[in-house]
Amino acid sequence: MNDKNCLFCKIISGGIPSAKVYEDEKMLVFKDIAPKAKVHLLAIPKTHFSLLSDMDAGSAEAVKHILTKIPEIAKENGCANGYRLIVNQGDDAGQEVKHLHFHILGGEKLNLF
Repeated sequence: MNDKNCLFCKIISGGIPSAKVYEDEKMLVFKDIAPKAKVHLLAIPKTHFSLLSDMDAGSAEAVKHILTKIPEIAKENGCANGYRLIVNQGDDAGQEVKHLHFHILGGEKLNLF
């Protein structure tokens, strides 16, 4: 199920263009429009839900699929030497788009927190 007001759901449906790097039936990966590293990708499930705490069995399978695919996608996009995954959850964590998403950052030596 998608949310017609969600930015990422609009990207999934093709209503908003994106620089796609990978897509299958469960997920979409595209370049972040405001990159924080040489490589900054967003991996999103095609089913809309906002938080990890909103997962049901089906969305948990989508997250499992995403986490299984990320190593291959990261390597193919210049992160063979490592990458960082970030999942912001809620307003206090800085989640700007209320659709679960994984930031994949790499392609360079990243600073520690």
